[in-house]
Amino acid sequence: MSFPRTEIEGISMPRMIPGINWFMGFSHQTRARDEFLRNYQTRERIADILEVFARAGIDAVYGVVDEWTKLLDAIKDVEDRTGKKITTIAVPTLDVHDSQEAFDANARILDSHAAVGATFILPHQACTDALLDRRERRIRNMDRICEMIRQRGMVPGLSTHMPETIVYADETKLDVATYIQIYNARGFLMQIEVDWVYRSIRNADKPVICIKPMAAGRIEPLVGLAFVWATIRPQDMVCVGTMTPDEAKELIELSLSLLEDRAALLDLQRTRSKASVERKK
Repeated sequence: MSFPRTEIEGISMPRMIPGINWFMGFSHQTRARDEFLRNYQTRERIADILEVFARAGIDAVYGVVDEWTKLLDAIKDVEDRTGKKITTIAVPTLDVHDSQEAFDANARILDSHAAVGATFILPHQACTDALLDRRERRIRNMDRICEMIRQRGMVPGLSTHMPETIVYADETKLDVATYIQIYNARGFLMQIEVDWVYRSIRNADKPVICIKPMAAGRIEPLVGLAFVWATIRPQDMVCVGTMTPDEAKELIELSLSLLEDRAALLDLQRTRSKASVERKK
């Protein structure tokens, strides 16, 4: 069975999307863990993981940056192996200064992402959130940035850690097609209470991609995914991180079981302390 799908501005998208933090060494835990990930995740290992997703109908990747050739090469390998086109959601860091020099620099950044085939451009939260103006209830200069993205044949969106971003973008009718928002049951890296972020996602005018559903490894997959899948809309998506092909398989099956309201067909971890819990045949 192919994974359920939605659309972003008419572009078909899987409702689950693999992210890149566990590929590129952003653990949100320790520097040692970051270094382990950067050394462990080769082009070949990344491709093996993304192939599992692609063969399940999950043919997109979130978090691409044009200079990460290891990741881009792995995506190309998966396309060659599966014959599927992988939709890439790029998250470049743009210059937030209000000057012609900044816009010229951003034009070059956007040109380079167009050259590597990015479908969506969602400026990274480091720049999106820096431009958010709570007093004026708008995101400064983002209309011009969105226009530059459109001019290059890519679809604009916003990546954010601030729940106001979705509200202000909708209020001002900003020309974006989707949002990235942190959303997890623990409230990890979320700036206000979970129920308020829940409301902003439910009320969003555009589809929302929810990131960090397992709080960068702090929440067990069943708990994290069950919460997010149960509280988002059918048009929304969930971005997940995995380190191995087997982890990818587990998250796919677990998510399908939650969406289909059935028991997951997964072998649980086994330790001596759990022997007494298992049902005897």
